Parts: sequence; C-alpha cells; structure tokens
Amino acid sequence: MGACWSSRVKAVSPSSTGFTSRSVSRNSYDIHSSSINSSSSMPLTPRSEGEILQSSNLKRYSFNELKMATKNFSPDSVLGEGGFGSVYKGWIDEHTLAVTKPGTGMVVAVKRLNQEGFQGHKEWLAEINYLGQLQHPNLVKLIGYCLEDQDRLLVYEYMPKGSVENHLFRRGSHFQQLTWTLRLKISLGAARGLAFLHGSETKVIYRDFKTSNILLDTNHNAKLSDFGLARDGPTGDKSHVSTRIMGTQGYAAPEYLATGHLTAKSDVYSFGVVLLEMLSGRRAIDKNRPSGEQCLVEWAKPYLANKRRVFRVMDSRLEGQYSLNQAQRAASLAFQCLSVEPKYRPKMDEVVRVLEQLQELNDQVKNGDHKNRRVSGSGLSHPNGLPASASKGSAYSPKKFAYPRPSASLLYA
Repeated sequence: MGACWSSRVKAVSPSSTGFTSRSVSRNSYDIHSSSINSSSSMPLTPRSEGEILQSSNLKRYSFNELKMATKNFSPDSVLGEGGFGSVYKGWIDEHTLAVTKPGTGMVVAVKRLNQEGFQGHKEWLAEINYLGQLQHPNLVKLIGYCLEDQDRLLVYEYMPKGSVENHLFRRGSHFQQLTWTLRLKISLGAARGLAFLHGSETKVIYRDFKTSNILLDTNHNAKLSDFGLARDGPTGDKSHVSTRIMGTQGYAAPEYLATGHLTAKSDVYSFGVVLLEMLSGRRAIDKNRPSGEQCLVEWAKPYLANKRRVFRVMDSRLEGQYSLNQAQRAASLAFQCLSVEPKYRPKMDEVVRVLEQLQELNDQVKNGDHKNRRVSGSGLSHPNGLPASASKGSAYSPKKFAYPRPSASLLYA
C-alpha cells in the first residue's frame, strides 16, 4: 500500500534540478571512471554556497557564452521543458569545453532555471554540490554552470536517447521499444549508480529515483540525473536523516511518507517501483486504469509473491524474450525491494549482484541453454497465470530512433 500513499501527501516542493521531477528532459556527458573528486576529510556538502562553487570541478560559463551556444535559447534548440525551466541543445569544444558556434563541436544540454523562488536555487546548488564532485559511469556528467545576476544555468553531457520513461511508456516511431535484454541492462546500470551513491565513502541518498530520471546514452547505458533532492546520508550513530517530504507520486517509501525519515533503504524502495515498471510496462500511478489497478505496487504485489501467478504482471510486449526462471527471480527481487519494513529490503550492492546474475542467466538463454527456455506468452489470459507455452525467443531488431522530446512526470503540487 505504501507506494500510493504519496497521492495523499502534499510535498513541500517539487524537484527541479535534473531534467525530471517536474522537469521534462534528460541530458548528460560520458564518464569512464568512478571517483569522488574531493579529499576524504572534505564533506560532500560544504556549508556555504561559495564553498560549493569553489570545490566543484566544473567550468564556469558566462550567460552570453551559453546564449551563443544555444542560438540565443532558440525554440528550435529546446530539448524539453518543465518546472525547473527549459533544457536547450548547445555546443562546446570537446577538449577545451569552450563554447563553439552552434552546429560545431560537441553537443551538450543546457538547462536554464526559471527565475522564481529560493527552492529552485537550492536544487540548482545541490546539482553542483553532488555532480561537481562525484563521477561514475552511471551518473550523468555535469560539465559546467552559470551564475550571473538572476540567471542560473547548468551544462550537462547530452544523452541522445532521452529518458527510460519515454521508451517504456510512450508510443510512436521516435521511441524504441525496450526489450527484455535492454531492460535488464538499464536496471543493472541504474542499480550500480545507486549503489555507488550509497557506498561507504559517498553516503548520498538520491531521494528521487524514477524512470524519468534515468537517462540513456547511444548504447543504452543508464545514468542517473537530477540531484536536486539528494541529501547526505546519516552519519555517526544516526539511523536516518529527517527531511520535509518531497518526491514523486508513487515512488516514495511508506516510512518516509509517514515520518519524513530518510535512509538509503528509501531509495531501495523506489528502485523496486522502477523495477516493477520495467517488468510490467505499467506506470507507478496510472489513473486511466481500473480503480484496483491504478497503483502499480498495490496491484502487482500479490502476483509477485506467487511464482505461479507472476506472469500476470509481465509486460506482454516481452513475450518470448525471457525464461520462467528469469521472470520469477526478477519478480522476487522487486518484491524484496518493496518490503514495507525497511530492514527487510536488500542493500543496493546486493541488488546489483542479483541483477548481474540475471544478466548472466539471460546470456545463457540467448546462447541456447535449454535449462532456461524462454517463455512464449505472458500467461495473462491463462486462468492460473501460468505461461501458455515456451520457446526460444527470436532475435530483436531495433527500430530507427530519433531523440525524443520528453514529457513531464507526475509530481506533488
């Protein structure tokens, strides 16, 4: 039940720094190593704004430079729009990172903050605080920023395939259907990003994990974006961080909604919701479905706990692409992540290990291991929820893809 309590809780403010939460688009820049660009004695959250800006490993741009890079913030350069503001396509030199003439050099995403209120500035600063110091292959790269009078902008690597949300839930020639193999790859990449944040050296709670905040590069590598709601985890003998309740409808952990107590296990719950979306092809909250199916977690949990009925949850578009064993193990992982009691949820490094095993199992199936036959038919129409038949899946041929204009995601008011 916890996943849908958020529809009855008013958040203080929506997120605005990534290109999600109430924002619309997703952008980023390639990284090939994991690191914390700060000394072990330096806190990840300096006390002052000046310390945050000085400690970041980012390039500072002038407003006029970014104005030139985006063709004067031209409407035809817009990648997405949302509560934070608009995200524009821009160009910089790949080596010096200096702004170049539009159409030359490396494409980047430039997010411009709406000039409205203090909360947006706080989340803009949070982006710089975390992404200015943390590097990992599964986190978007923040390249630079602009702070000039009332103007606040952020420059990210460009993620050409946009958000997972768009591919999973939107239809049309611009959106590539995500196969079982791709969904496993994306889930594993996102899990690795969260595991890195939760690590002993980092101890960051992401707080806004959802499909619209997972961006994809050309090779479908997943990267987490939007760190506006991120918080440092508890230190010393503290078990949690007390915060105002903020987030996205359908993803927040029940104990967080009830108490405002935030822990790494809150992120694990959100991961469980996203994994369930990946398995089912359904949104966390969908008001267009019948009343008993509008909250995905409430509807799916009874099926996840029953191996014979798990196929009622599986996305029919995945027919013939996964084995019975794979479906059951993935459903079991989602079920554990969605435990009402935080202590029964796995840690993210444990989640990563399970997903790595699932990926290995998937490779065995693709290579013709007959012990793990693919399931043909989701079992959705079968009276007991069992698959109708089993066969090896056919090869997947990806469709031609163009960069989407992402949609805004549901947020608290």
